[in-house]
Amino acid sequence: MLIVIPFLSFPFAPLSCMTDCRNRGMRTRLGCLSQKSDSCSDFTAILPDKPTRALKRLSTEEATRWADSFDVLLTHKYGVAAFRAFLKTEFSEENLEFWLACEEFKKIRSTTKLATKAHRIFEEFVDVQAPREVNIDFQTREATRRNLEEPSPSCFDQAQGKIHSLMEKDSYPRFLRSKIYTDLLSQTQRRLS
Repeated sequence: MLIVIPFLSFPFAPLSCMTDCRNRGMRTRLGCLSQKSDSCSDFTAILPDKPTRALKRLSTEEATRWADSFDVLLTHKYGVAAFRAFLKTEFSEENLEFWLACEEFKKIRSTTKLATKAHRIFEEFVDVQAPREVNIDFQTREATRRNLEEPSPSCFDQAQGKIHSLMEKDSYPRFLRSKIYTDLLSQTQRRLS
């Protein structure tokens, strides 16, 4: 009898490895389930400022502008915080974290720091089986790996662009329909009443 296990990439992986991988993934998913919720109160817990002060500073107009474009959302610190909270409910916050890491990476001027940070980002987000692996195709992953041979501020541009596009087309529309976003809008509008 032949048993096919589609989630494994190596056809002859030892049984102990298969069990460890499966158990680790299940523990991660179960652990996250107990901590995830799609509500505005969960969003306020991760705001850069104190939650009540932050919500008082956020106007309905600002929050409404987040729906104008994904890039408008990404330029607003509370927009990023709300989007991060939403992505956590979908178990995909690594996409935003990678995009933000790339934005910070582009600001590095020291070539030594640039190389160190490039390898750290690659190992955390891009490499196969990275702890917070983002979903990019093989060609993009390999192009990024080659870019690390001579790191520059643009070495993650292709991968970052793919993740930006993925979030914009997939997660962002769901965020705009989410309870986190609609609750946030309601709270800002109630303050005006």
